[in-house]
Amino acid sequence: MAQRPSVRGVADVVALIDGLGKITGRAQVIWFLVFGGLFLDAYSNAALSAGLGPMTSQMELTSTQVSILTATAPALAIVFNPLGGWLATRIGRVPPLLIAKVFAIAGGLLAAFASGFTVVWLGRVLVGVAYGVDFAVAMALLAEYTPAKLGGRLNLWQAVWYVATTSNLALALLFFNLDAGADIWRWSVGSAAVVAVALLLSQALMLKESPTWLAGRGRLDESVANLDRIYGIKAIAGTPDAVTRAAADGPVIGFRQAGLLFRGEYLPRTILSSVISLGQSMQYFAVGWYLPLISLAIFGESFEKATVGSMVFNAFGIAGGLLSAYFGRRLGLRLSSAAGFAGVFVALVAMGLTFGKVPTAVAFLLPVLFILCHSAGPGANGKSIAALSYSSDVRALGTGVTGMVGSFGSVAGLYVFPQIKDSLGLADTFLVLSVVPLIGLITCLLIKWDPTKAASPDQVAGRNRDTAAALSVTAR
Repeated sequence: MAQRPSVRGVADVVALIDGLGKITGRAQVIWFLVFGGLFLDAYSNAALSAGLGPMTSQMELTSTQVSILTATAPALAIVFNPLGGWLATRIGRVPPLLIAKVFAIAGGLLAAFASGFTVVWLGRVLVGVAYGVDFAVAMALLAEYTPAKLGGRLNLWQAVWYVATTSNLALALLFFNLDAGADIWRWSVGSAAVVAVALLLSQALMLKESPTWLAGRGRLDESVANLDRIYGIKAIAGTPDAVTRAAADGPVIGFRQAGLLFRGEYLPRTILSSVISLGQSMQYFAVGWYLPLISLAIFGESFEKATVGSMVFNAFGIAGGLLSAYFGRRLGLRLSSAAGFAGVFVALVAMGLTFGKVPTAVAFLLPVLFILCHSAGPGANGKSIAALSYSSDVRALGTGVTGMVGSFGSVAGLYVFPQIKDSLGLADTFLVLSVVPLIGLITCLLIKWDPTKAASPDQVAGRNRDTAAALSVTAR
């Protein structure tokens, strides 16, 4: 009988998970359940987008009220991305995910039964809390669940995002054909609460705490037990190493330690992941989120035509999201982001110069190019590169801070786009927005860090601390 490996700390857990050739069985189910939360985040956003026109007419909303509604969820995420990361660092990865689903349920139901703007807005506040907490924690947990050689799989979240968006658009079309009338938006946002209930129950039953986080807190027995429950890895809890003892006895990483992300080797990583996250969210929420409006301009003034057009555009987003895992593996997250930003820049400039002046086929292909390049490159990498760039003790905080920066881009895109469009028109707005991917491209070319081309931050941190401990003993 082979001797079971001993787990003395985080580095041992990471090595055992990285040694897996693939994710199968219960681990596969758990992995996709975490992705389910990201599906819900996208679905909740699409729910408002798909029904925005009917809601605006029914409630007689002003352009300012529309901007407030659309920007509320990402604005709240500015606060709750880092708060979610802080919670995940202190109490574990799973509890914040479950808390987020409760907020999503409450937010969806409140908006669905709202009688006026204020109540709808309060519902979006709760959805924003859920969105902020879930996204920061889910990406950190996925990074810890995934073997290093399969790190590119994290990019599949982008395909999940577009699948969720397309699903809600299809549902909105179904409600339209069932004569839901002006209340179609209520069915759309209410369905997000149903999805949240299903996810809450499934995640509560199936999710297991990250073995990496447990080992980092010195809870080696629980870490070993979860390695078995999730992956079937049979290991034993050994004597905690010096790093584990120091982590267990020391203070938990919190907001005061956020400065670690902006020092030493983490500084360029934080800058790169933040710029990618900021750029991709601004360009998506300024253009991609408004695809129904762009579809109206291209295909005509019809809810059905606009919705079907948006679904077609999102189908290319799904394709790009699936390709992002391939490009991330072959090119690395940095270069695939640079290539994606370059494609988006070309698409936006072309859309600005030709909008309303070319045949429908050409007008259709340019947003397709935008969506493909966005989803295959920076759209996916903005979250993945942050989750893979930090050691486990600061990973959730790192994804939270990066998510916070990305949320600034979301707010800017959602709030500023309608204002610029009203002032300059759609064509000139595309030209103004083209500066966003250009800055992203330049940043990706200047900063050379790529987690898919480097050793695991946890293993590097473990080796560095072991070396420091050995030197300390020698000095004594």
